[in-house]
Amino acid sequence: MKRHFYLVSGWASLGLGALGAFLPLLPTVPFVILAAFCFARSSPRLEAWLLTHPTFGNHIVAWREEGAISRRGKLAASAAFVFSIALALLFAPWPWMMAPIIAAVVTGSWIWTRPEA
Repeated sequence: MKRHFYLVSGWASLGLGALGAFLPLLPTVPFVILAAFCFARSSPRLEAWLLTHPTFGNHIVAWREEGAISRRGKLAASAAFVFSIALALLFAPWPWMMAPIIAAVVTGSWIWTRPEA
């Protein structure tokens, strides 16, 4: 039962990561790292596939070994935050326009304090 839970959670995380590639404020790499965590507990084959993936493998390994995020990843996250804030300022009414700003400040500060891979 636990194995199935992790397998479903891994696929759900991978799906959210895929959506994050297109939606602002929804990160991609953290969901892929979570998927690798879930697959490690449910499917060694899927975990190995993620660890050797040309796009995500290095990020997962760097996170597991050092808790590190690449400079490029940090810059991409910051760009997504700026884009989300701009959309909120243009289209969201007060006080909802503050949600992406608060999320960007909290999450961005955490991201930029991680070591770089």
